[in-house]
Amino acid sequence: MTELAVVSLSGGMDSCVTAAIARAEGYELALLHADYGQRTQTRERQAYRDIADFYRVPEHRRLVIGFDTLKAIGGSALTDASIALPEGDLDRPGVPVSYVPFRNAHLLATCVSWAEVLGASAIFVGFVEEDSSGYPDCREAFLKSFEQTANLGTRPETQLAFHAPLIHLRKSEIVAKGRELGAPLHLSWSCYQGEAEACGHCDSCHLRLRGFKEAGFADPIPYAYIPESLKI
Repeated sequence: MTELAVVSLSGGMDSCVTAAIARAEGYELALLHADYGQRTQTRERQAYRDIADFYRVPEHRRLVIGFDTLKAIGGSALTDASIALPEGDLDRPGVPVSYVPFRNAHLLATCVSWAEVLGASAIFVGFVEEDSSGYPDCREAFLKSFEQTANLGTRPETQLAFHAPLIHLRKSEIVAKGRELGAPLHLSWSCYQGEAEACGHCDSCHLRLRGFKEAGFADPIPYAYIPESLKI
């Protein structure tokens, strides 16, 4: 019997490639998406639907959940329009204001709950620690700790393996892996503020564009602006 994996799918490039890896490893996919009041919520949800359609995931294995608490708590440029998004300085010290406080704990907890109901054996997340914005809840140590917590707090017969296959990869390696697996990168969306076109200014756009450039490929999504240093 084919095993089932719950994949946290934001609609971004990293989660798109993570879903492709889970499928390539032989898992059936159950795709979870979170709306938490982020600026590009509508566009991210569309990317989620498009990727789910690409992999022909049935409706009963798709789940979109809302975290109104994260929007209400605020404290992040992604959920509070009064906080300016950082633009392009990937070498700045500290945790950027685009960090949503402890967001991934909420996501993981929901993945665990759904996985237990579905009888899934694995949870896949697109965390990237090496070449990223430096969010503390994307670290491997955090994920391992949460895996232990999840298996302590669920039924004895529930044994969940947590997978973060991209966690030590650079963005260029993620692009290459996605292309190798035929992941629908053209359907993914990473921009923090643009919905018709990616802005080309935010940290997420810079990380993505840099990854494509270093991998030697043009990014297939539309951009309103691409810095000269990141053009192919």
